[in-house]
Amino acid sequence: MSNVKLPKATIKRLPLYYRYMQKMQASGTIRVSSAEISKRLQLDAATVRRDFSHFGNLGTKGLGYDVNKLLQFFSKLLNQDEVAAVALVGAGNLGTALLLYNSMRKDNTVVKMAFDIESEKVGTTIGDTPIYHLDQLEARIAAEQIEVAILTVPSTVAQAITDRLIRAGVKAILNFTPARLKVPTGVHVNSINFSIELQSLLYLLKNYH
Repeated sequence: MSNVKLPKATIKRLPLYYRYMQKMQASGTIRVSSAEISKRLQLDAATVRRDFSHFGNLGTKGLGYDVNKLLQFFSKLLNQDEVAAVALVGAGNLGTALLLYNSMRKDNTVVKMAFDIESEKVGTTIGDTPIYHLDQLEARIAAEQIEVAILTVPSTVAQAITDRLIRAGVKAILNFTPARLKVPTGVHVNSINFSIELQSLLYLLKNYH
């Protein structure tokens, strides 16, 4: 399974499948079809079947998928039994919102530390996360061997901070800035641009009624 090279689009849908199976198990559902999954998640049924086909025979033709088995499968696939420590850089409005949201969630990711340069924030705690000065970034990330970081800083400094994160050992970055980050092979970046997402929604609103 670890050698399966998945399309990025499939990877992004894996947490959706996992959470859906959690809900199905909680509701007492024993089996579910690809058509039911696609309807609930607003995906094409062929997309669901294609995603699942990457992992071999997960279901039984004519009977659909066993909810408990799928839940166990996706839990193992997403390493839900392991807690992933994450660092956040930039405790401004967006960073603070993400920290507060994280403190209310119950899953396998924990924002263990955050960094900022504002004196009124350094030394405080937001949600369950302590805020350190940006000067301590390399030392603290390296000491805790953190490999995942969230970037919520001004785009003008995004690349410089990214370089520092990589030198400290970070291998994956969730980028909330508009900057196009340059990273070496082996470092993964997922970018979320609110402006692009909103513009896409407006286009859909005007052109697909």
